[in-house]
Amino acid sequence: MIYLWVSLGIVGGVALIWAFVYFNNGVIGVTRYTQELGLEREVKIVHLSDLHGKAFGYKNARLIKKVAAEKPDFIVITGDIIHKYRDNDKRVAVELVSALCGIAPVIYASGNHEMRGVKYRFLRKELMDAGATVLDDCSAEICGVTVTGLNCASLKNGTAKRIAPPEAHKTILLAHMPHLMKNYADAGYGLVLSGHAHGGQWRIPFTGKGLYAPGQGTFPKLTQGRHISGKTTMIISRGLGNSEFPLRLFNRPEVVALTVK
Repeated sequence: MIYLWVSLGIVGGVALIWAFVYFNNGVIGVTRYTQELGLEREVKIVHLSDLHGKAFGYKNARLIKKVAAEKPDFIVITGDIIHKYRDNDKRVAVELVSALCGIAPVIYASGNHEMRGVKYRFLRKELMDAGATVLDDCSAEICGVTVTGLNCASLKNGTAKRIAPPEAHKTILLAHMPHLMKNYADAGYGLVLSGHAHGGQWRIPFTGKGLYAPGQGTFPKLTQGRHISGKTTMIISRGLGNSEFPLRLFNRPEVVALTVK
């Protein structure tokens, strides 16, 4: 009889661990923000980042449902939509963009994983063919808002300031890496949307701190949420997928729903 109880205990423990890991890596949360930007009308934006080729259900049905429920005026993706230039990663990215374009216009700016190798120009075309507006160091007007997107290769070289629109303080900047916030603030952008840090990957419960982020090292400061530098506000997505380390802890995948006034 004791062996039965031991076996049941082991099975129950494994099931609890599996449920905990699945919740932290497969159950999407929605974080909502409101931000003043001096616009003429209110705009609702969904911000996605760091998919890394991951699918939440068949053809990302669960992710698409979450986005649709927010009824956005437009959707922005701030890079790392693929992990590597594998056929599956590209298929997931293109299918997702195509489906999201059926909900609202999609604006995309690249991340560092798209810059790994020489194939970005082909992915860029596929995303555009799927309906996305790809911003590589340029701006677009959408729903009465100016959105500027930085190619990830341009984050450190002064491009943010060089291409800043005349009313940068009313402009939304898509820039993959949050730890370069000073560059974006010096250029005068009113609102910056970033990702890249994956929420610190493993978050320490009850502290709001993550363990590690690329470009910031251990116990990074810029991993999620709202941050302010001068007159610039940055909102960082914890992202959706995983990078080199395949496991999140206390750090659910995130959809950011933003109301800009």
